[in-house]
Amino acid sequence: MTAANVGPMSNTLTAGKLPKGSPWMLLIGSWVLLGIVFLIMQLSGVTREFNLVGALLLGTVLFDVLIFVVASLVEGARQAKDRLATSLVATAFIVAVLPLVSLIYTVALHGLPRMLEPSFFTSSMRNVLGPEGGAVHAVVGTLLITISAAVISVPIGLLASIYLVEYGRGKLARTITLMVDVMTGIPSIVAGLFAYALFLLVTGNPGYRSGFGGAVALSVLMIPIVVRSSEEMLRLVPTELREASYALGVPKWLTILKIVIPTAIAGITTGVMLAVARVIGETAPLLLVTGFTTSMNYNLFSGQMMTLPMFTYTQYANQGPHASDFLNRAWASALTLILIVMALNLVARLIARIFAPKLGR
Repeated sequence: MTAANVGPMSNTLTAGKLPKGSPWMLLIGSWVLLGIVFLIMQLSGVTREFNLVGALLLGTVLFDVLIFVVASLVEGARQAKDRLATSLVATAFIVAVLPLVSLIYTVALHGLPRMLEPSFFTSSMRNVLGPEGGAVHAVVGTLLITISAAVISVPIGLLASIYLVEYGRGKLARTITLMVDVMTGIPSIVAGLFAYALFLLVTGNPGYRSGFGGAVALSVLMIPIVVRSSEEMLRLVPTELREASYALGVPKWLTILKIVIPTAIAGITTGVMLAVARVIGETAPLLLVTGFTTSMNYNLFSGQMMTLPMFTYTQYANQGPHASDFLNRAWASALTLILIVMALNLVARLIARIFAPKLGR
């Protein structure tokens, strides 16, 4: 190869184009710079704690300014405006995610040390006034009540969505759709009042409290979410699949069972998990119907039952002589609840991947 065949080496900076990856370097550099600034403020006593969210937010704003200035100097005004618009879109995404980052960071910072202690998941709060004690009774109560609510809500919601998509016509279908829309906006306290009134009529006992009552209250909140999400997923199933099944002589109910539901199972599972995540942190309806206790209770149909939201509330609201012990348990309970929701979402994704229709051969 002769020298004549070799093209001249070009420098991207002198060629009017930023090097590849420079926006990411500017963004990370801005975060690091603002992180150092906030760390210096913490060490000098200006702030008590390191402000991670503030560093990320102000670092992102600094990145918007830097990317525009650098692009203007290297690439020109037109390309700089394009990069600025792109960076503003990224900034909007970061601002939307920052509350979640702040929440997880704060809860993990305060709750992780107490949650890592073995006694937190091996003991209850029965006869405990000091730093010992745990939330095993709240974890068990949360799982029992949430699973019971899902057992009630999922069949009802799924069957209602199948009716609306496959069979529903006329005024009845429109009425059901309207009622589902109304139920979606019901405040959680109203669901708790409904469950309380229902069990008051059945038992005649104004002081009746049980985990099953809380499950009924949560199912009132879950059903419209399951109906709406399942309905949308069933409508996405191609009509050609149904027609092909009918052409082979398969009855409609079997087509729904073997073709429609398996095709939409991934989206249905995601909708169910969203409904579970919606109700697992509810406090108001459980306060009315389930109550709270410091002891373990495995019986859903008798006696008060503790849940993680109620445990967090009672530990914060009813602090004892050493407030830090109660606050540590409240933070650890909140972190446990977040981890359970994250685990449920991971399980939903796994189930959706396993049962989703296989498109390849």
